[in-house]
Amino acid sequence: MSLTKRNQNVEFVPLAERLRPRSIDEFVGQPHLLGTNKPLRRAIEQGVLHSMILWGPPGTGKTTLARLMAEKTKARFEKLSAIFSGVKDIRVVVDEAKKAREATGVATILFVDEVHRFNKAQQDAFLPYVEDGTLILIGATTENPSFELNNALLSRARVYVLKRLSEEEILQVINRALENKERGLGNISIEFPDDLKKLLAENADGDARQVLNLLEIISDLAEEANEKMIVTSKLLSEIIQGSVRRFDKGGEAFYDQISVLHKSVRGSAPDAALYWLSRMLDGGCDPMYIARRAVRMASEDIGNADPRALQITLDACATYERLGSPEGELAIAQAIVYLACAAKSNAVYTAFHDAMRDAKEFGSLDVPLQLRNAPTKLMKELGYGKKYRYAHDEPDAYAAGEKYFPDEMKERTYYRPVNRGLEIKIAEKLKYLKELDNKK
Repeated sequence: MSLTKRNQNVEFVPLAERLRPRSIDEFVGQPHLLGTNKPLRRAIEQGVLHSMILWGPPGTGKTTLARLMAEKTKARFEKLSAIFSGVKDIRVVVDEAKKAREATGVATILFVDEVHRFNKAQQDAFLPYVEDGTLILIGATTENPSFELNNALLSRARVYVLKRLSEEEILQVINRALENKERGLGNISIEFPDDLKKLLAENADGDARQVLNLLEIISDLAEEANEKMIVTSKLLSEIIQGSVRRFDKGGEAFYDQISVLHKSVRGSAPDAALYWLSRMLDGGCDPMYIARRAVRMASEDIGNADPRALQITLDACATYERLGSPEGELAIAQAIVYLACAAKSNAVYTAFHDAMRDAKEFGSLDVPLQLRNAPTKLMKELGYGKKYRYAHDEPDAYAAGEKYFPDEMKERTYYRPVNRGLEIKIAEKLKYLKELDNKK
């Protein structure tokens, strides 16, 4: 439907809606759920209804699956968006479902899009009606249900994981749209080379809805030109310009990608680290967020094995703040590569956590008298600072045998330098000091 036709008050139905599969056989993707003899396919074909959570990226068919189940079972289909709906809307749906059930015995499927956006109270509102069969709940979410949905709701619904579509599956969607004369673009004269179809599929990033929206833009241009549309690389680049790879700045994809970036650095894999850095930047992540995480990596995974790492990451932060994007992103990339290549040690990280554990376990133990500050006469009379050994006055500037832990605690060894980088030298120094202690 061209822009001109839209402006002529003709009812506009988006291409993605017109091509929505009307049967399981038309559905593209998710063979692990809808392949022959797979449980979900059998449930749909047999009309067996049960509450479920459909978890997956956008454009993978969550809404379509819910509609197919309703059509196959002749159930009523109600849809709510968790973004715009509240408990009041749920009650209205429940009342209508009860009336339908009492009058005709027809079940009601309630499809809740973005179900993770409902708070705990709103999620709890479903429970009694899911339990007594008033509602068959199908929730759709792009977020990990185990983090976003309460246990009571999860225990009453089966979770199905939908995967992003492969490029081959996206190409199926593209070809179906271009060839279907009844519901697609088959009546519009479009010449679309195969190599450019593949490029479009790559940019769809596994999202069928996104690729259909891009195709619709092409069809609009073709109808406006009122002549055969030849898709060129220049035209396609202009159409897909600004589209970005999937990167949910607050969701699981976000944490998965920062996690794998961190793990690549920790695993001394600079090429992989650069790839995930680029993926995050390409997806719209704030470069300063990555820079701050790099500072954390420098302390957590490199530590004193290469103290320069911390300074380099701090310099990268300052450089980005001064230059901005895209120039400043190179400094972040430099820091990430340095971190990945640097000697690794989590000795300080581990030592700090062990010390924090003891601090909480032993409580507020007193500082030994000889180590206390004595700024007043009274404090000196009470023995504060008495017999304190000033390290600089001792041989090697070290008070061998001196104890610095609380009297009630045994000596602890938290920091154990690794045999890498500068910590080799640190370990040698600590070993020498321990030998001096043993001689006392």
